[in-house]
Amino acid sequence: MSAERVHLVRHGEVNNPGDVLYERLPNFGLTENGRILAESAVHHVPLDTISALIVSPLQRARESMAPWEKATGLTASVDDRVIEPWNEFRGLRLDGGRSLLSRPDLWKFLANPFRPSWGEPYRDIAQRMLAAMRDAVDSVDGGDIVIVSHQLPIWMVQRAMADKPLAHWPGTRRCSLSSVTSFQVHPADFIEYDYREATDIDRAMDSGAV
Repeated sequence: MSAERVHLVRHGEVNNPGDVLYERLPNFGLTENGRILAESAVHHVPLDTISALIVSPLQRARESMAPWEKATGLTASVDDRVIEPWNEFRGLRLDGGRSLLSRPDLWKFLANPFRPSWGEPYRDIAQRMLAAMRDAVDSVDGGDIVIVSHQLPIWMVQRAMADKPLAHWPGTRRCSLSSVTSFQVHPADFIEYDYREATDIDRAMDSGAV
């Protein structure tokens, strides 16, 4: 027997006053509003069905997992495979890409947006996320798995399981802060069946994601 459902939860609002691309850089935790958003996500999954919690090692994800641990009494396992993708523009303020125009040394990373050439390949992100999900499913006897991760990894799973091209325009991602994307477990695949956003998400500042 294995888990029946997997819920991919994005972290809450991040304290990012410099509005930089924070990637895997340290010391990017949640704002007070981010903690409120993270707490609201807990209400989207029946707590008595949760069998295991998995979390990215990054601070913002660990802080977003805290309400789940408190609510369920479970301790989350850290899995490096659900971490934010690496990106050559880490620490930069991109301003929608406009700032790159003044940095000729970075233009080489824009050569192939379909891979993409500026960061971890989309295919690699999807493969490591799906491997982590499958291992988590096999680690329990029934119930639900909750994984707190990041926007792009969650979006790659959604597109892969919907049999859509992984290359995309970032502005089209449907994965807001503290959202929950839920999948039913099937023998060969995961099938998305629900997507829920956090309360008062319209007030959240969402910048810095890879």
